[in-house]
Amino acid sequence: MAKIISLSELSSDELFEAFSAAFSDYEITLNRAEHDKMLLRRGFNPELSFGAIADGRLVSFTCNGIGFYNGNLTAYDTGTGTLKEYRGKGLATEVFKESLPVLKKAGIRQYLLEVLQHNQPAVKVYMNLGFKVTREFNYFVTDRQNVQPPVAKIPAGLNISEIKFNELGDVYDFWDYAPSWQNSFDAILRKPEDFRVFAAMDGGRTVAYGIIEPESGDITQLAVHPEYRRVKIGSAILAKLVSVNNHSHLKLINSEVHCAALTAFCESAGLSFSGKQFEMILPLDEDVVSGR
Repeated sequence: MAKIISLSELSSDELFEAFSAAFSDYEITLNRAEHDKMLLRRGFNPELSFGAIADGRLVSFTCNGIGFYNGNLTAYDTGTGTLKEYRGKGLATEVFKESLPVLKKAGIRQYLLEVLQHNQPAVKVYMNLGFKVTREFNYFVTDRQNVQPPVAKIPAGLNISEIKFNELGDVYDFWDYAPSWQNSFDAILRKPEDFRVFAAMDGGRTVAYGIIEPESGDITQLAVHPEYRRVKIGSAILAKLVSVNNHSHLKLINSEVHCAALTAFCESAGLSFSGKQFEMILPLDEDVVSGR
């Protein structure tokens, strides 16, 4: 019989060993440095993360990030995994159910996760637990050499350069949708030195920008002010992001399905459509007030 524990009782080495084993049969795996950066970026809290111990080792786990989302204190599924030989036993569901009273006691008001749409068994489990789909996302992953942004000559008077985060200014009006948890400014600013920001400026005003984590190849945000669209500024910024990417792949994860313009832009630049995810939320408090 498995014993449910807080992941704070384990060393980081033990967690990485279990994480690597649980995801060894996945298409994309993480080395130790990538794993540690991923957990930090997503707000991993070991005290409020949980796992199942069987046969003297961690065999199933959920790493939770903690932060605010839509104004509510939220637990975010940073990574749920089960060793292959322990799958089909309901361990992940058991870990999740055992964690709920602890999360509620800690003041967590909702649980947020993303799940691949083609992973129907997992989708069904989450639906049965009471999760509701809140958004649908596309994700794009491709070899870096296949990304070829259209050659872009931007309008005279605009200048694209690398800037610091505090020089970006107010860009919320640029968005067609709010970034997902892992692409939010909260996530980026947990370790801003891992990211590079390029912006197009009209005088002293930011009119477009892009953010990339070069070591992972993740483009976390790419947006153009509505008044400056369709003049190749987005393509010029994407070219800058591609030029500083150090990873074998380039990735744009969690773009909203309804944003057809971004989908067309990605595909025209060689960023291959790779699949879809559901964003799902389970309220943990009947008084949760949702909203942007």
